[in-house]
Amino acid sequence: MKKRLFIASLLIFFIPWILATFAKSADVARMNKNELKAMMGNSNLVILDVRAQSDWNDDDSKIKGAVREDPESVKSWAGKYSKDKIFLLYCA
Repeated sequence: MKKRLFIASLLIFFIPWILATFAKSADVARMNKNELKAMMGNSNLVILDVRAQSDWNDDDSKIKGAVREDPESVKSWAGKYSKDKIFLLYCA
């Protein structure tokens, strides 16, 4: 029961960001390269590369330390991350 609640809370946390990002909403917080560089090395930062598989495969430039996660399978990976971390979703 606790695991289901935890996963549900993560989904509530992630899905709006993912949907908003794919919709290219102006309300989604964005960061530039310099802001990202300033955060690199922060042990609380988790960078999730949630681009479509074909976009990820076709791009030679990837963020060092980013973890590739399938945006179509949030339920399968959302529960493995601590809710105490800072999450950056990369989908460009």
